[in-house]
Amino acid sequence: MKKSMGIHERLYPNPVVLVSSSFDQKDNIITLAWAGTVCSQPPLIAISIRPSRFSHHLIKHAGEFVINIPKKGQKDICEYCGTKSGQNIDKFKQLKLSKAKPFKLKTPLIEQCPIHIECKLKDITHLGTHDLFIGEVVDVSGDPQWVYSDGDLDYDKLDTLTYCMGKYFSLKPQ
Repeated sequence: MKKSMGIHERLYPNPVVLVSSSFDQKDNIITLAWAGTVCSQPPLIAISIRPSRFSHHLIKHAGEFVINIPKKGQKDICEYCGTKSGQNIDKFKQLKLSKAKPFKLKTPLIEQCPIHIECKLKDITHLGTHDLFIGEVVDVSGDPQWVYSDGDLDYDKLDTLTYCMGKYFSLKPQ
């Protein structure tokens, strides 16, 4: 017999992403576990951010963001960027992260992350405690060691992170 757990967002585990944003000469990084693909043609990815977060302001006004996919061993970066506000600190500088030049947008990529998904903001929907940002993918890039010769990503080699009930986990394919 099943037991009701009540009403809660229990879709776990979630991917961990580091979203970089940039507006008015201010760059920031926010850690999100609420991100996902929502359409294949055109390729759309949604991220969910509270309006009180600094990144919300930057993305809303810049009209773009970059999803940087962290790998195993970058949990401390994820934890820091998810618990500190970029309003008064430069997370790139504090964590000694390098800004890489994007291929299509103005928002910097995080050099230390192996995969980057550049997104042009398509829509914002207010949902309640969070706003849903829908971004159209305009470029995907990655370190050559993670890319097949045909240009696709080799996720078998990449050990990404997931988040579940307050903990980070490695997501190495079996």
